[in-house]
Amino acid sequence: MERRQLEYFLAVVEHGGFTNASRVLHVAQPSLSHAIATLEAELGGALFHRLPHGAILTPAGQALVAPARQVARDLVTAAASVREVLGLSGGRLDIVAQTTLAVDPLAGMVGAFLDRHSKVEVRVTDPEQGARVEHLVRTGQCELGLVDATVRVGDLDGVVLAEQDLQLVLPPGHELTHTPGLPELATLRFVVTPHGTATRDILDETLRQVGIDPVISVETVHRAMIVPLVLAGAGASLLPRSMASDAAAKGARVLPTEPALRYRGRLVWRSGPLSPAAASFVELARTGYAGPIDEPNGPDRKPV
Repeated sequence: MERRQLEYFLAVVEHGGFTNASRVLHVAQPSLSHAIATLEAELGGALFHRLPHGAILTPAGQALVAPARQVARDLVTAAASVREVLGLSGGRLDIVAQTTLAVDPLAGMVGAFLDRHSKVEVRVTDPEQGARVEHLVRTGQCELGLVDATVRVGDLDGVVLAEQDLQLVLPPGHELTHTPGLPELATLRFVVTPHGTATRDILDETLRQVGIDPVISVETVHRAMIVPLVLAGAGASLLPRSMASDAAAKGARVLPTEPALRYRGRLVWRSGPLSPAAASFVELARTGYAGPIDEPNGPDRKPV
């Protein structure tokens, strides 16, 4: 059963016969008659009594009228829904993002996007392992992905975003009040996420420059614990700027570092056409959040 057949059936019902229906539909009457005959063959019975001056419904035809009208309404609704999505007045955008990048810069990007397209639903997925970001985008499970810019992403298209600063977050009243260098960072005890996450890798690589490993007081996969642990005096932490600002509002001491510790993300997608929502988000990234150079894929580094 095809949409065209149901449209022709309803036209014959509404206009009282095949001749009038063909005129309204701008369809040759033999084509209309053939479509109805095919529908009748599929359903196993006549839908109309053909009369010299028109057509009237058989009991089978009467039974089809209400379902056919419901299907027609559903198709109109479906078409309207698609038009809303294409016009960015509806629909959903799926993004998979490594955790640190989801905090900064993705949260701000999503806010700016929704300011323009408030009816689009945005779903952000945090993968169990950062390496799955590329897989989820490549297989089409998420349309966009946000990965550490140093991670190789094969033939995925992408744009490198501007650098983001990490801030040193200390317990309230900590004795350190000035911008610390590497030797001073080496004396601190840290609240950290596990090996393989971006902030942990940056801390390890930074202190490796002075030949030591960081002193770990707490390692946790629960990122929501980090600020409460720092506030409770469990240790220091390196956090994205927005998380550091939240911690400062709760009494933590927040300082920059010397040298500055930074990270940057890459927004990626499969080559080929994007949905209107994804295309608009990519344009937002290019015009408002891209770094000075859209760098090629960098060397491998474990993702967030």
